[in-house]
Amino acid sequence: MPQKNAWEQEYRNPQLLKIGEEPRSDLKRYLKFLRKMEGCQLENMTVLDLGSGNGKNANYLAGLGNEVIGLEISPTAVKMANSQAKEMKVKVDYRLADIGKEYPFNDESFDLIIDIMSSNSLDEKERETYLAEVSRVLKKGGHFFVRALCKDGDKNVKNLLQLSHGVEYDTYLNKDMNLVERVFSEFDFKVIYSKYFNIQELIKKTNYAQFKGQSYKRNYWLAYLKKI
Repeated sequence: MPQKNAWEQEYRNPQLLKIGEEPRSDLKRYLKFLRKMEGCQLENMTVLDLGSGNGKNANYLAGLGNEVIGLEISPTAVKMANSQAKEMKVKVDYRLADIGKEYPFNDESFDLIIDIMSSNSLDEKERETYLAEVSRVLKKGGHFFVRALCKDGDKNVKNLLQLSHGVEYDTYLNKDMNLVERVFSEFDFKVIYSKYFNIQELIKKTNYAQFKGQSYKRNYWLAYLKKI
């Protein structure tokens, strides 16, 4: 399982990931959107974190008073997440799992599902399973937050697609992690996700990633999705 090995190595010896305890600011802004625009109460929700990593987002959501489950492919990340949850005195059900395979949950089990940079490394078959399973286990009217890699206007991605192109469409090999990643144009993202969800907002954002003392510009999509 190349994907599992790559993430396990990254959590044992972080090169690109920022291993911290603070939740993503993008997630906090999304929660404000849910409260102000959707009228959601940000507690007593059932939440699924896909690719929960070291637990910073799942533990934060649990601390707000929600029932949270985290699926993560790296055993080291799960240990880190459980340790952080214990320190924060919150309860999260962390499970070793591949988000590109069927999920062990009943239909319409969750109010909110989040995927923060976790599905980029799925292949097309796994992506179809992921989308169908998210749609299945998300409640009608439930919300889905996705942070994904953006192709549009990203010179670094353009170079990677030319020099390290993967087998599948708009993929490249991230040689630093030995991991294939998928990038999305605005058109492709809308076509793929609108088959299952209503796209409430699709926001393009630019950040800078640090690796070996160099700064790399990266573009991202922040997608606010809802199951109709």
